[in-house]
Amino acid sequence: MAELCGKTEQEIIEELTGVIFKNPLTDRYETSDAYLSGNVRDKLRVARQFAESDDSYSVNVAYLEKVQPKDLDASEIEVRLGATWVKPSYIQQFMGELFQTPWYLLGRDIQVKYAEVSGQWNISGKTRDSYGNSLVTSTYGTSRANAYRLLEDALNLKDTKIYDNVEDADGKTHRVLNKKETMLAQQKQEMIRDAFKEWVFRDMDRREDLCKTYNELFNSIKPREYDGSHLNFVGMNPEITLRQHQLNAVARCLYGGNTLLAHEVGAGKTFEMIAAAMEGKRLGLHSKSLICVPNHLTEQIGSDFIKLYPNANILVATKKDFEKENRRALMAKIATGNYDAIIIGHSQLEKIPISQERQQQYIREQIEETMRNIEELKAMNGERYQIKQAEKTKANLEAKLQKLLDSPKDDTVTFEELGIDKLFVDEAHLFKNLFLSTKMQNVSGISTSSDVQKTADLFMKTKYMDEITGGKGIVFATGTPISNTMCEIYNMMRYLQMDKLREMHLEHFDAWASTFGENVTQMELTPEGNSYRAKTRFSKFFNLPELMAMFKECADIQTADTLNLPGIPECEVHNVAVEPSEVQKELVDALSKRAEAIHNRQVDPSTDNMLKITTDGRKIGLDQRLINPDLPDEPGSKVNTCIDNVFRIWTDTAEIRGTQLVFCDFSTPKNDGSFNVYDDIKQKLIAKGVPEEQIAF
Repeated sequence: MAELCGKTEQEIIEELTGVIFKNPLTDRYETSDAYLSGNVRDKLRVARQFAESDDSYSVNVAYLEKVQPKDLDASEIEVRLGATWVKPSYIQQFMGELFQTPWYLLGRDIQVKYAEVSGQWNISGKTRDSYGNSLVTSTYGTSRANAYRLLEDALNLKDTKIYDNVEDADGKTHRVLNKKETMLAQQKQEMIRDAFKEWVFRDMDRREDLCKTYNELFNSIKPREYDGSHLNFVGMNPEITLRQHQLNAVARCLYGGNTLLAHEVGAGKTFEMIAAAMEGKRLGLHSKSLICVPNHLTEQIGSDFIKLYPNANILVATKKDFEKENRRALMAKIATGNYDAIIIGHSQLEKIPISQERQQQYIREQIEETMRNIEELKAMNGERYQIKQAEKTKANLEAKLQKLLDSPKDDTVTFEELGIDKLFVDEAHLFKNLFLSTKMQNVSGISTSSDVQKTADLFMKTKYMDEITGGKGIVFATGTPISNTMCEIYNMMRYLQMDKLREMHLEHFDAWASTFGENVTQMELTPEGNSYRAKTRFSKFFNLPELMAMFKECADIQTADTLNLPGIPECEVHNVAVEPSEVQKELVDALSKRAEAIHNRQVDPSTDNMLKITTDGRKIGLDQRLINPDLPDEPGSKVNTCIDNVFRIWTDTAEIRGTQLVFCDFSTPKNDGSFNVYDDIKQKLIAKGVPEEQIAF
């Protein structure tokens, strides 16, 4: 720059004061948007230390002080019982004051501990104060679960459940939920939680300390704002102009760390990924991009790539390329070819193996973590079933490791050998069910299955990409980053921000959940559809601004409201309610009896189960003839009401030859003569006068 401007380096630095800053940790200059973002509290602390011995860093201090987040006060912070950033000494103090624990037991026999490795809270000596203390056994506890146990469960985000051992006719003992005692225990547990909320900020010193801790940990991030206006896309089709939000998204992919393009459907994520891949290679930021898309979209994305960059050298892998006899040739082509990008399907990514050594390392890390968990559970007198569950997990992992060790090594080209240093994953929400371990029990919306191979495979590949790129090699794209559960945002952070989670001591799901989420128990319709039940879901956010500040370090979020996308029609929704027939009512009652038999374990799961009941429920809801084709065709059924609407619209739009799309993901034709809704609708529309050639499916 000095050479180009004909000035000295010092003159350039002085003229760019406030535009560039020297990072004292790297001794390199950074632009203001990069330096004055991220964890600005930590950066200010470092800048002040260096400014004490080098006055040139005083400018850093001055500018960093201007961008510090406003400190949150107690009214803006939600402290939940079980939040892992709260010191165990405070929980112990709360316990002693609320339960009036004797001084000679508190902190000695009855003590609160937190294990960071496993994310487990433990209260030792829970039964030592059960005699003569009505606060423990009556006011805040019950005869079946004293207050110390209820507090420990609350700390571990668990709703206490009371079981009775019942002997059946065969002499076998079963644990049966005692609903009355469970409800009473959970009421007492809620009283403890409410008492904690009232207590936690009552003392001024404690309030100041907790607010300071929270602000330091979670209210220290200023998300970086990216501006791509300056980007010059060499080789891009001059007929295509990217919109401003697309330019900014490309800039984030180029200059930021791992990125999630959380853009509304139709916002142009495909062009953003293509432009980032091409511009990144041109600037030397990466050398080989792998774009992973849903299987049916590989050729379409390839066509879009050539449309945007007509001279691009790309490889679009087909299903045939991944057949056993062709796979080796394809891997060699990817490894040795100088492609601008390689486009493959989701299932094909899974067929590119991570090296056995890396898989073994990943499993060994899981085994070590599980062993530490077991040791801590034993040291803290954890419940037996928790220890058994952890030992079972360890045994499964060891079996998995042994299988890997015993399998013969082949000469298949591994993912690491392909030379990929930028990974794009389109429709990333399809990988949301990443395994996580939690102490929560029977809570909907939390996936604890460790057998989801495609997510485990992608997670290993993202860890590898982080290692070789320093957390800058991954771009996810999806229009629905959070569609069903709050766990999805945590899993996205694990894929893209694992180092950030570790830095903030939130790598354990329970630590993250206790800081930003809450279980909500609500009455829901049962699967059989004739009654209600209490269902607990992990579905409520709190401390949301701090969570979003952290998430936005990787997420580029664009909604329909902010984008004002052209050409999207207004949608009018008409809900048509249809009364059930008498036969349908009888069939639903039968489902209820079947469900009751299943709940009472009177039926073998291979004979009948809840999945069969919900499937039959869907059939009944659509058309009763799907249960039995001989049942009457009710004139007012859902299908016949739909046919009447379709025919009416066909008649009303005859002049413009309007097209209707009828969606039904159930009862598709099997071409075996059996009854199905598709053929039924078609035949009835033809009978009403719609020409057969105008109906297609």
